[in-house]
Amino acid sequence: MAETAPDHIEPSAHYDAQDITVLEGLEAVRKRPGMYIGSTGPRGLHHLVYEVVDNSVDEAMAGYCDRITVTLHPDGSCTVADNGRGIPVSAMADQGGKSALEVVLTVLHAGGKFGGEGYKVSGGLHGVGVSVVNALSESLTAEVRREGFVWYQRYRAGGEPEGPIEKGEPSDVTGTTISFKPDEDIFDDPVFDYDTLAKRFEDTAFLTRGLSITLIDERGEPREQTFHAEGGIVDFVRHLNRTGREAIHKDVVYFESEAEEGVIEVAMQWTAGYTEAVHSYANNINTHEGGTHLSGFRTALTGTLNSYAREKGILKEKEDNLEGPDTREGLTAIISIRLRDPQFEGQTKTKLGNSEVESAVKTVVNEWLASYLEEHPRVANIVLEKALSASRAREAARKARDLTRKKSALDVGNLPGKLADCSLSDPAMCEIYLVEGDSAGGSAKQGRDRMFQAILPLRGKILNVEKARIDKILSNEEIRTIITAIGAGIKEEFQIDNVRYHKIIIMTDADVDGAHIRTLLLTFFFRQMHELIDAGMIYIAQPPLYRVAKGKEEYYAYDLEERDAIMARMGGNGEGKTNIGLQRYKGLGEMNPDQLWKTTMDPETRTILKVTMDDAVEANEVFQTLMGDDVEPRRDFIEKNAKFVSNLDV
Repeated sequence: MAETAPDHIEPSAHYDAQDITVLEGLEAVRKRPGMYIGSTGPRGLHHLVYEVVDNSVDEAMAGYCDRITVTLHPDGSCTVADNGRGIPVSAMADQGGKSALEVVLTVLHAGGKFGGEGYKVSGGLHGVGVSVVNALSESLTAEVRREGFVWYQRYRAGGEPEGPIEKGEPSDVTGTTISFKPDEDIFDDPVFDYDTLAKRFEDTAFLTRGLSITLIDERGEPREQTFHAEGGIVDFVRHLNRTGREAIHKDVVYFESEAEEGVIEVAMQWTAGYTEAVHSYANNINTHEGGTHLSGFRTALTGTLNSYAREKGILKEKEDNLEGPDTREGLTAIISIRLRDPQFEGQTKTKLGNSEVESAVKTVVNEWLASYLEEHPRVANIVLEKALSASRAREAARKARDLTRKKSALDVGNLPGKLADCSLSDPAMCEIYLVEGDSAGGSAKQGRDRMFQAILPLRGKILNVEKARIDKILSNEEIRTIITAIGAGIKEEFQIDNVRYHKIIIMTDADVDGAHIRTLLLTFFFRQMHELIDAGMIYIAQPPLYRVAKGKEEYYAYDLEERDAIMARMGGNGEGKTNIGLQRYKGLGEMNPDQLWKTTMDPETRTILKVTMDDAVEANEVFQTLMGDDVEPRRDFIEKNAKFVSNLDV
């Protein structure tokens, strides 16, 4: 199929001080950093790098930059350099003669995308992001190459300029270099994680065809990677399908079109698997909660495949239409849209809200996909054969699905002897423990607070949903029990308002089998009820590994290091004092109810880990690797990560 649309919206070469518009002053960023970057933990720390890099990506999307270099320095600072046009440096009359560079770095909402002709499309916050980075750094240096010279400006803690912009030596190249060091008074642990940044830049390179991003780590043992994808999102789809997902047709279906709303790109390929991996982006922002672009794509995909199937007689007159899940079974797809004025829902920008985008994407996908199917009948038949097979499995699952529905939110008649429910009916006050084994379940039932804690014992290992269709999933007794207890349905029928417990806590033994059961449960929630993860309702209990006792003294340790520290305080030397009692808990059932309550279930003393999903693409790859059919990628993953394992029972 011909690809006639441009790589990006036609840019304006004009980008100067008058294209910088100021909406409001910078206020209270250091007092409330979470409002601007999400948190002061690892997520917020890395967000600083993303904001600076996104500005360089904006230059790339506008057609003026093809190289970005990110360097992590031993002193904890980071440098981002690009070969774009350079941030404007001339004076702004309406800002008291300050340079445009200083305004961008010190005034919130000052940037080249709120007016003027600076950018047609953009991904990062631009003026918002850079000024916030400046405010949350103990030092920042800007070096701009434009107008034939190098320009410098330095900032101290809190974003205060040390002086006005300085004109330096002549330069016949252009670009911007920002170096900053996160403020240790703001961030809990201001150490950048190489792998986190590498994953982000890999995705960005896929989404920005032709852009090269180099990540250099000068800390410890030096390492360096360059990310570049000449094929753009086509390469992205092939990358996602490289492990654990066997494509059922050779070529990646790709089309690109420019509509009034922006540039729309779609790449997709069906695989032999049962799970969909559809990822949406708006201006290079990973919208893992979806939005109007994803809705338009899904509607068009289902409608177009049904129309083709009817026209060719693949679907008979009396047969029902294919449903959305049927057409997306095994599908890997990237939907990337670039808009001049994207409207994201919430500060974290995880859902696109532009209403006009849905119909634009729907129109483009309908037109281009219909043409593709006509021109590639063999691929069309393969895809429809898989969709029809999925449809038959869905019909077979209807009776099994009905078994998971309750007559009312409090009716647990289907679960005699299984679910020990709590007394309270307000879901926000209630929590349920999914407990490995009847023995541990019995201890948990005795030790719990019956007012707000429910217990659901699980026997053995649940089905690996990564390798099963919905009919097989719903025929599994343990899974049906979990679905019924939670009360909100699964997949497209899931209704988060019907969830009966706002804390769903996985509690398994601290051994290999326990880890496997935990992974199976996480796979189930990720594939069938991912909304629970998005809402922050899934947790993992952290039972102790050791009990250390001496006389009437009793302590619990959650890892080897803590155990040894406790023993040292009690006068032991690691394993050598006979008057110190040491117990290694290999199973939850080894703890009596009081111990289980005190260490693992009492909200006042317990530690539980919330399961989050910052990167849906990476999460999807991990579950495919760990739980899919392909053995080689799983072996490679285990070998690569073996050095990080602790508390392994062998």
